[in-house]
Amino acid sequence: MQIRRANTILYCSRWQETVAFYEAGLQLPVLMRKDWFVEFRLADGAALSVADQSRASINSAGGQGITISLAVADTAVLHEQLLQTGLQPGPMRQSWGRDAFFICDPEGNRLEFWS
Repeated sequence: MQIRRANTILYCSRWQETVAFYEAGLQLPVLMRKDWFVEFRLADGAALSVADQSRASINSAGGQGITISLAVADTAVLHEQLLQTGLQPGPMRQSWGRDAFFICDPEGNRLEFWS
């Protein structure tokens, strides 16, 4: 098997709020937009999509049991940027010997940012 691209799809009941969180709050670039599905670029070969569960065959998991872990260049800088945009990231802490913090999207999915 040779995987060339990875995409995580989150099925959401709070679709519009969740799209706004990733687009306006986290300022992720949009790769594709449909009336019920938006794909965001995370990195080369990696994407995160948000789908409206009312238009899909899969329902929201309500964020239960999901953590999306993302390595970034500087967690302290990102943490401050998110605070400035009005988002409410959790406190900076040490996790597995690295600087990290968590934030949840409107659907309840947990994102971990670390460096």
